[in-house]
Amino acid sequence: MYTHKTQAMREGAEPENWPPEGLAGEPPLALLDRSYGELVREFAARKPEGPTSTWYKPDQTVGFCIRRMAQETVVHRIDAELAAGQPVAEVPDDLAIDGIDELLKVFLAYGVDTWGSHFEDILAGSRGWSFAVRAGGAAWRVRTAPGKVTVEDGAGAGPAGNARQVRLP
Repeated sequence: MYTHKTQAMREGAEPENWPPEGLAGEPPLALLDRSYGELVREFAARKPEGPTSTWYKPDQTVGFCIRRMAQETVVHRIDAELAAGQPVAEVPDDLAIDGIDELLKVFLAYGVDTWGSHFEDILAGSRGWSFAVRAGGAAWRVRTAPGKVTVEDGAGAGPAGNARQVRLP
């Protein structure tokens, strides 16, 4: 993922031929170290508000890539800890809250809006549920309807109508 994102920023578009030749033959830890180093150097050479191509149409900035790679890294770090039978290290609160925000707004709401046909069956029976999600002082209101999901900041003081509360530690 690090190599892919670095190449996409350098080329100004998603790489045409992926994966590049020789990538599979590189020792995994050496590949991780090299690709992470290249990604960090690429980010350092750019401004977060600078343009770059991303799959998320509303945000075509380097900042989106920085956010995405931070979230991607923490998820796969946890995967590795679990696979190795190690305790899962704590995720900093700001990164965890940002991950919830990204999951709800970018993956859920944008995903349903952009690739709606993949979610038709799941949402077909929705009776217009409303969920308040709260974590670490942040709050979101998630609403479902047939073929639609909306997410708003500030779920506020309490649910209305048929809302369900979801409280995350």
